[in-house]
This record gives sequence, C-alpha cells and structure tokens, in this order.
Amino acid sequence: MTAPNPKQRELIESTEGLYLVDAGAGTGKTFTVTRRYANIVSQDDVEPDDVLLITFTRNAATEMKDRIVANCDYDMRALMDAPIQTFHSLCNDILEQHGFHAPTHLGIDDVITGSTQVLENETIEREYFGEFIDQFSDDHSEYDDLFRSLSEPTELLDLINNLAAKGVFPTADGWYRDSKSHLEGDFDAFEDVFDELNQPRNGGSKQSKLRSKLGRYGKNKCYLPDAPDRSELRGPRGTKTVPDEVAERAFDDDREHLIEFIHDIYIEYLEFALRRNYLNFSFLQLFAFVLLCEDDDLRESLAFEYVMIDEFQDSSEIQFKLSLLLAGTDNICVVGDWKQSIYSFQYAAIENITEFDARLERFTTDLNDDAERVSFPVEPITRIELEDNYRSTQEILDFSEHALVTPASSRESIDRESILEQVVSLSSNTEYEHSRIEAIQHNDEHEAILTKIQEIVGNDAYAVEDDGELRTPEYGDIAVLTRTRDFGRDLLSVAEEYDLPMAYEGGIELFRTDQAKLLLAWLRILETNADRGWAVVLERAGYTLDEIDHILEHEAYPENMAAFRTELAALETMNAIARRIFDRYGYDGPTADVILTTVQSVHNATTMTLGDLIRFIEQGIESGHTEEVHAAAGTNAITVQTIHSVKGLEHPIVILGNMNSGKFPPAGGRDGTITYSELTGVRQRKCYAEAHGDPHIYDNWRTDVLRRCQPTEADEERRLLYVAMTRAKDHLLFSAGDDPNTFLEELPVDITPLKPAVDTERIEDTVQSQLTVSIPQPNGPDGYSPHSLMGDEVYKNVDEGRGQEFGSAVHTFAEQYALGDDVVPRNDDERNIKGLLDSLEGTLRAEEQVYLPLESDGDQVTISGVVDLVNVTSDRAEIIDYKTDQGHHAESEYRTQLSVYYHALDAWFEGRDVSASIYYSARDSRVEIEPLSKEDLTELLEIRA
Repeated sequence: MTAPNPKQRELIESTEGLYLVDAGAGTGKTFTVTRRYANIVSQDDVEPDDVLLITFTRNAATEMKDRIVANCDYDMRALMDAPIQTFHSLCNDILEQHGFHAPTHLGIDDVITGSTQVLENETIEREYFGEFIDQFSDDHSEYDDLFRSLSEPTELLDLINNLAAKGVFPTADGWYRDSKSHLEGDFDAFEDVFDELNQPRNGGSKQSKLRSKLGRYGKNKCYLPDAPDRSELRGPRGTKTVPDEVAERAFDDDREHLIEFIHDIYIEYLEFALRRNYLNFSFLQLFAFVLLCEDDDLRESLAFEYVMIDEFQDSSEIQFKLSLLLAGTDNICVVGDWKQSIYSFQYAAIENITEFDARLERFTTDLNDDAERVSFPVEPITRIELEDNYRSTQEILDFSEHALVTPASSRESIDRESILEQVVSLSSNTEYEHSRIEAIQHNDEHEAILTKIQEIVGNDAYAVEDDGELRTPEYGDIAVLTRTRDFGRDLLSVAEEYDLPMAYEGGIELFRTDQAKLLLAWLRILETNADRGWAVVLERAGYTLDEIDHILEHEAYPENMAAFRTELAALETMNAIARRIFDRYGYDGPTADVILTTVQSVHNATTMTLGDLIRFIEQGIESGHTEEVHAAAGTNAITVQTIHSVKGLEHPIVILGNMNSGKFPPAGGRDGTITYSELTGVRQRKCYAEAHGDPHIYDNWRTDVLRRCQPTEADEERRLLYVAMTRAKDHLLFSAGDDPNTFLEELPVDITPLKPAVDTERIEDTVQSQLTVSIPQPNGPDGYSPHSLMGDEVYKNVDEGRGQEFGSAVHTFAEQYALGDDVVPRNDDERNIKGLLDSLEGTLRAEEQVYLPLESDGDQVTISGVVDLVNVTSDRAEIIDYKTDQGHHAESEYRTQLSVYYHALDAWFEGRDVSASIYYSARDSRVEIEPLSKEDLTELLEIRA
C-alpha cells in the first residue's frame, strides 16, 4: 500500500473533533493511524508532546514510531520520549513523576516512590497474594463462612483486578465516588435484558429463550431449602414466558456482608502491595485515575490537544475514563474492530466500541458529577469505516463472516440478522480469487495435519500470491492456529519425530516444560525423598517402568543419583540448587534462565521454604502460567501459534487445528465463586451453611438464574474464530479429530476424511528454529534482591554444609522466638540464637522488609530483601543476619548482602548509629561487617546484570 484510499485519506486529513473508526481486519489501520499522527504533528503549532497515541503492546508502540518517522520531519530521537505508549506505561510515567501522595486520596497512609516496582509476573503476584490472604483470613474471623465457600481464595485477586478495570475502588472508610452502586448492580438495566430475553418467539407460539434456559435450572446443583423449584420459576406448564416477578426475586439479595468482605480484602491488599513496594497493572491505572480526578492542576497540566487510541475494542472502562481525563479538547479518535475483541480475560470491554456514544456520554456525566473534569462537548461523533481489505481474497472475507453467526453448541440460538446488521463487510483488493476452503478429519489429527501440509507444499493448486504473481507454496507459507497451547505443543512434538520443519510462537507454559518438571522432581526428592520425584528422574535417565518399580520398592537408588542428591542437600541457597540441577542436565538456554529468574524472585520476596516452592511450581503447572516465546520461523518452516498470539498478523495459508468438541470453545467455565458484572453487581455463586444440621457448600439459586439472563462467553469464542479465519491471505483449512465441534459442523464447508500418510522421503533441508523465552522487562524501576549481587561460586566444593532445610528451620525458630512465640530450641544452633536474642536490650524487629534504590547506567533500580533481625535502641540500630554455615567460606558474599541492608536502614534510622553483623549460629560467634559503599554495590550490580 503506497497511497491511502478515500476512506483512509478522510481519516488522515480529519484531525479535529470526535472520531469513531471501524477498522476491519487487513484494512491498513496502522498505515492510516501513523499517517494521521504525522499529519497532526506537521502543523506549525503542534509538537509530539501535544499528541497522545495509545497502543496496547510495547511492540506496537515501537512499530508506530518507526512508521511515523518515515512519514514526518521528526527523527526517532525526537520521538523517543513522545507519548506513544501503552496505558500501563503512561500511568507508570504519571505516578513516577506525580504519584507520591496518590494513595492518600483513598485514605491510605502510604506513598508511591521512584523505587516502587511494577509487578508483571502473574505467578509471582499470586504467591504474594496467597501470603496476604493467609494473613487476612487469620485476622478476620468474621469472614470465615465466606472463606469456606471459596475453593481457591487466590481467585479473589482476579476479582480485585476486574473491579479496578471497571473503575470500582475502595477507600479506607468506604468506596471511592459511586463505586458501591456498581457493586450493587443496575436492576433497571437488568430488567430490560430480562424482558427482552423473556419475549415469546415465533409470533408467540414458542417459549421465550429465558424459559428455555431455565429448563436446566437445578441440574447438578444443591440449593438451600428455601430455593424455588423449577416450575415455580418457569411458570405453569404451557406458558411461554417466565413470570415477571422472577426478575426482582432473583436480583434482590442481601449482599451487604459480601460487599464489606470485598472492601476489606481490596483495601488491605492495596496497603499490602504498597508496603511491599509494588503495583500491578490494575493498580497503576487505579492510582493514576484517582490522581487525575482529585488534582485539577495536574490534570490540566497533563492534558493533550490530540488523543488517538488504537485497538479500542481491547480497552477497559477505566482506560476509557483515563482517556477522557487526559484529553484537553474533543480531538479524540478511537480506532478498532468489535469483531476482533478477544481479550475479556484481560478485562477488555467490547461495549467501549459497540456502545461508544452511550458510554462517552455516561462516563463524561460520571466524571463531571461533582466538578467539571471533561470540559469539551461529546458530540457530534464522526464515523469512518475502513472497508478495503489488503490481505485476503473475497472468498475468505465472505466466508469469515459466518464465524460471527455460527452457534457454539446445538442448544445455542443465534440472532443472525441483528449481528450481521452490525458487520461492515470488507472488499478484497487482491489480484487473484484462487482460494481453497477445506476441512479434514481423522482420529490421528496431528499426523493428518502433517499429511495435508505435505500435500500443499509444492502443489500449484494451493498457489500463493507474492508481489502480484502466483507461486508454488512452501512450508514457510503455512501457519497452524489453535485455540489452546497444548495442541500446538503436541503437534510440534509429532513434527519433530518426522523431522518436519516447524516452530512454535506465542506463549509457553513455563512450569510444564521439561526443565521445570525436572527441577520439581529433584526438589521433591530433597524434601521427602518422594517416589514421585525419583520416578521422573529415573525415567529421564532411561530406566524402564519395571526397573523404576524395583528401585523404588527397595530404595536402591543409583549411586550417582544418590550422590547428586547429597550434593544438592549441602547447597545453601535455592538458586544454587536450581542452577546445579540445570547444569547436570545441560539446560543453559533462555527457558532455564526464566525459570531461575522466576523461582529466585518469588523465593527471595516471600522467604518460602522448600515445601512452599514445590507447591508454587505445582500451582504454576496447574494454572498454566505462560511466558512469551519468540521464535522466528526459521528458513522455510511451518509456524504454530495460538489464535490470541496471532492477532494482527497474516499468513498465506492458515490451518485452523483442533476444531474439536470441548477444545474450541474450551470445556468448562472460568468464573470464580465470587463474580462481578455491570448488570448484576457482585454475586456469590456458592455459600456455606448448615441448613440440614450438617455444614455444606450450597449453590446460590439466584446467581444461577441471573447468569442465564446474561450473554454467554460463546460470543467471544465466535470472534476468536473470526480472527483466526481473517489471518489467511490465500487459503483457509480446518482440521478435527474424532469429534468435530459445532463450529465446524455448522460452517458451510464439507468435512473430508483424510488418512494420515506422512512421507518421510519428502522431508527437505530446512533451518529449524528453537524455542526461546523472553525474560519480561518490567515497567518502572528494575527489581533485584541482594542475592542478585552475590555469586554462587563460594558454595562449590563445600563439604560441611547442612542443607537449606536445616537453615530454614533455624531461621523459622529465630523469627518465632523474636516475636515472643512459645517455641523451644531443638538443637545447638537454636539454643545459641536463643541466648543471643535474650542478651539484646532493644526492640526486636524480625523479618524486616527493606528497599534500597540505586541508579545504574542511567536507570533506576531497586534492591529489596528481608533482614533476619533489627535490634533497635535509642541510639543505634543493629542488623543481625543468621547463618548456619559451619565455616566462613561465603563471608565475602554475605558482606555484599549486609551492605544492602546497611544502606537501606541507614536512610531509615537517621540519628542512630547503624551496624551490620553476621551471627554464625553453629559457633555462637558474631562478626561485624564493614559495608561496601553504594558505588561499590552499583558496580557489582552492573557486573552481575
């Protein structure tokens, strides 16, 4: 595309006023947005700092800058600090510069500093949240019954993040602005939905959709005795509608205690995160929003003359409101495509674009309810529809629209007409109409796909367009897209067996990799000598099942493995154990590195024991925690990607695999026990009660009825199907196993059986790419622990170590005794620590979290750690770090650790002398440490990093 088409030109040249742009798949959205930006900044009185351009990924922001530079007078250096960024990055910048006192607007007596870290790793945050929720439940016995109803208390973190994305915030003594009304729901709006769903169909001859849905009410449920039965809710036999009073009866529920529970968890977790010196993405936006609402001068100083938001269908309610607060004029342009809204699990609200006019007016009214914060008019709104597609053939574009009106199950009814009325049909600009749209099926689906790929490669019947000409297809033209990651990984394994060139891109479930499984196995062996651990490492070593059974039964472990277990047990740090395991198996790539980084981060931050770490990895396996995989497809190799990861990309030939029942859409829901929706507010799906004399967890009949009145998740699954189809440029294929899903059965394509017959003689020479995992780089200051500055070399060849578990047990005793718990020493080390603590005269502060901000290579970094003990008197603060080492071999590295603690506490205890010492519990000796300077620590950090 070299020159804009008429619709694109209209948008590029229309810079003033409100614009809503429907930019369908392949319509040159980025081309148009970047040229519009270049046109705006080309005006004499406009600078890049006057224009806010929001994207939804860092990569997209970089690409935008590259394209803008090619079309305006500014170079990359001039645009380096221009506000072309994500919402999260923008909010982080606002808080870094202006957010010190932002928490006080919610009544929180804490601050946001330059050293506050942005926590991106969800697995690590869940571990933090688990630690928080354990303490919260201990402190709040009034919520015991609510906790009993929760199958997994950490699900409350998802609820908190969801509420934050909706703009629902707590204050110390209540709720921010009108937040509580959102938690209660909107009965009038719900009643409208109820009435619409309750209309008889077929001119009154067929029962309403709602009455039909309630036919499954009570199935596999256990309600409290006062719940109505099915006939009471559905009405008498022969009626076509549900009685009107059911709407109010189901909606009304005493939720005051539930709302108090959510408030207390929400506000106390905010306080916990601030004490721990971190914010997640949701909290970044929360505090930036509150700051902009409460500080008129700041809001006016930050206001932009122009605001453009890309991928607006992926925005949340709070992001829409942030956009209005940051806009100094009505020069707002939002660009998106509701058909490609597929990120509700990241709190995206499709209504931001499908109900743009209504939300713009409502959000403006909300923001201006007590003061004028949005001063510009919210009409007129100009609509521009980009209709020319530069990617796919017309046949593929027309076929793709079927995805939006295809039922996901045999029970689902689709209002095709109303959906298609919203669709802006696309017109192809390709040179050729040569597409093949096919579907194949076989029980061995992986091999069937590989067989089909071999049929396609070199076959002119599947020719692809390249620079205006058709050419013979190659492996590199083909992408296999899947709804879930497991199918793609399995397909990759099968392809490797046949030496077929294939690379996986998108996301890898970190703790389900071989590296993580072996680490878990050895940790289990270290903890309890568990058979589960030995079975894994023995199988990895090549032992047969019979041999493994014999070894486990007689505990006749191979000598080299038993020796390795002893070697691991003597290592002093978790990081050293993990590194030694990976060294043994030759794991030295990025996957091993990111596992080490994750494990070390969470271990250092939470002081978890070996058993805790095992459970952490097990939870990571269960949750499927992912890290992004960056693997260029190599030279002429097939690409495998998830549909979520392929959005915005294109491939000449797309095979949509795993079109099977229970796989697309995936079986099972993902709702938690406590849920929130804009219509019905916060609800509890299950409750604890003793209605029949015995304690039991009951289903909530009201929540079940309310859920049947709201849209299903299948709408988003249809949009996922649409996104997958519109990635195809030339040809589109589907594949299924022995149970095709309803999507495939309902699409207008014949399903052809294909017997697998992979031809091993046809395998050609290719360059096979390797999976690489990127270690995420956080927004804000980089975070390190003192261990980041320490080397593990000092622990090698140390024979007298007593192992990490012994050290953890001694540290636990020391903490408990310092806190006044009734604990009795069990060994000489603990007796020596008891004597030390008894001899100290000051106030004992155990397990004190500390933070040391430093500047390295122009970047701000934070080193955080936990001090074993601080003894505070009127004139001094003594840092004491316990070590169970039997020698002084690691003292040089411990000096680094204590130097961090020294400088952190020296800033805290002004007017007191601060000292740092190591207490060797085995020898009952205390060694004072001369701390390194901050400059020395910075130099060490740069070396280690």
